[in-house]
Amino acid sequence: MKIAVCAKQIPDPATPYELDPEHHWVVRPDDQVLDDTDRYGVEIALQLAEASEGSVTLFSMSPAGNLQGIRQALAMGADKAVIVSDPALKGSDALVTAKVLARAIEQEGFDLVIAGTESTDGSAGVLPQQLAELLGAPALTFAKAVEHDGDTIRIHRQTPDGYDEVEATLPAVLTVTAGVVEPRYPTFKGIMQAKQKPVEQLTAADLGFDAAEVGAAGSAQYVRSVTPVPARQAGEIVEDDGEAYRKILELLEQAKVV
Repeated sequence: MKIAVCAKQIPDPATPYELDPEHHWVVRPDDQVLDDTDRYGVEIALQLAEASEGSVTLFSMSPAGNLQGIRQALAMGADKAVIVSDPALKGSDALVTAKVLARAIEQEGFDLVIAGTESTDGSAGVLPQQLAELLGAPALTFAKAVEHDGDTIRIHRQTPDGYDEVEATLPAVLTVTAGVVEPRYPTFKGIMQAKQKPVEQLTAADLGFDAAEVGAAGSAQYVRSVTPVPARQAGEIVEDDGEAYRKILELLEQAKVV
């Protein structure tokens, strides 16, 4: 089985993000890490590939930087990576990103595409479904368990009442939730091998896009303004004199929590 995994490089969440003051775009440094949500997708892909003697190819659209995030996924065991890195893509919205990734994945070929439910830095949560539409493949979303049997992929999708069992015939697009598996840690051998694995870097033009189709010029979505989160208000201290629960209950009722 030929498995494609969407793997996004993002600025380290432990470091405060910077935004471009004019367009409010995330300033992406050379040092970027693999989005934590994509680690689950990589792990599921590796398990499915091992069971089917398949291959795992990473696909990413972002400034390549030093490829730290991509190398992290390669060190886990992915076979190779295709990254679309081009200044012309700056400012691309979710749909443009989906179009670019779909073109790259189609060019490589696939049986299954795996992605996280949403990226940590954007949190839009729409790209996988757009990708499925563009690829003409069914979308199996929010998987908490995944099974593969021949040409069939089956998932359990978490719901408030339990889970749904959903299946489709390959090719398909699959999104996985955090906790679907426990991602493996790269071994020292895996880290060393990652340096030798192929990483193909493409531009928008390589995929047949012109400047008017991508980036801010080709995007319908844009950020109009950014408002800082209000500073957290100081809380009220309730001294326990044996009747403190009454005051706490009163505060909870005021907040309409109970």
